[in-house]
Amino acid sequence: MALDLITLSDFRNHVRSELSGTAHFNLLTGENGAGKTNVLEALSLLAPGRGLRRAPLAEMARGGGAGGFAIGASLAADGGEPVRLGTFARPDRPNRRLVQVNGAEASAASLGEWLAVSWLTPAMDRLFTDSAGGRRRFVDRMAFALDPSHARHATRYEAALRERNRLLSDDTPPDPVWLDGVERHLAEHGSALAHGRARTIAAVAEALAELPEEPFARPALAYTAGGPLDQANLAVALRESRRRDRQAARTLTGPHRDDLDVTMAGKGAPAAICSTGEQKAMLIAITLAHAELAAKGRPGVLLLDEVAAHLDPLRREALFTRLRTGGAQAWLTGTERAPFAGIQGEAAMWEVSAGAVTCAT
Repeated sequence: MALDLITLSDFRNHVRSELSGTAHFNLLTGENGAGKTNVLEALSLLAPGRGLRRAPLAEMARGGGAGGFAIGASLAADGGEPVRLGTFARPDRPNRRLVQVNGAEASAASLGEWLAVSWLTPAMDRLFTDSAGGRRRFVDRMAFALDPSHARHATRYEAALRERNRLLSDDTPPDPVWLDGVERHLAEHGSALAHGRARTIAAVAEALAELPEEPFARPALAYTAGGPLDQANLAVALRESRRRDRQAARTLTGPHRDDLDVTMAGKGAPAAICSTGEQKAMLIAITLAHAELAAKGRPGVLLLDEVAAHLDPLRREALFTRLRTGGAQAWLTGTERAPFAGIQGEAAMWEVSAGAVTCAT
């Protein structure tokens, strides 16, 4: 068991929703726009990062409410006392995310030490044809779940990158001493970030290589680095590229230029030119392989938004089998129960309507 006693207060269209009596499989059904995905988004905020929609915090507060929101959940681990995780925004500071663990203030990054959360949503169907930035965020989310310290390096690298770009774009040439200091931080956290991505991709690729090519298309993964991975070499590359980067008014070397290369194993075709069905199958395969890896270190939660309804019966049953034997608690959404007949006898089920959640039997 991972999460139970989940509460949403003034979050999206939920005034006050509570979900208790959770199971390994958890099913949310209801019409489009009822608020099913909002529940998944709330759960995704119990991890480092901006959640599955990457929305501004102020946008998450319920329209017509006071302006803030709160999400809480109890984590049962190793048979001990439950740990209460919470994240919220206050009405007076709607753009500042706050986190508590057992009522004590904590950082968002620290949530990754308690829980590994991953997800698959319809918006991610464009991953292989979207920008490299989208794939970097995808890899970072996987890395967060495997190594909580990855979030800290990502945050500090982004801060140092913004500062270096600001210095490079100023009309006045930057102070070399100040630039040296910024680049030291950029190289330190950039190297850690790049190594974390490389380890994550290698681990998921190894897990995928052990799987059969059917019923889900098996992808092969490769990491394309945007600069040297070694800290010292990255520092040298940044220093030597100052003139070029100043002309471009931005940093052209480093892990912010990384990419994830995906090909369909056996076919050798880049994922971007594969069929929509093949792309979907590869994305599911990656998500499942990663979720199984992440759940080995601490409690895991896998959020699957409108996934089962788009699979044929063979692949749907294969999905349920993988989820059943995997270590992560699964949360699934759909507009009707029929596609989930294979798990209804073992799933906790809720009906969602206009932001209200009721237990279904």
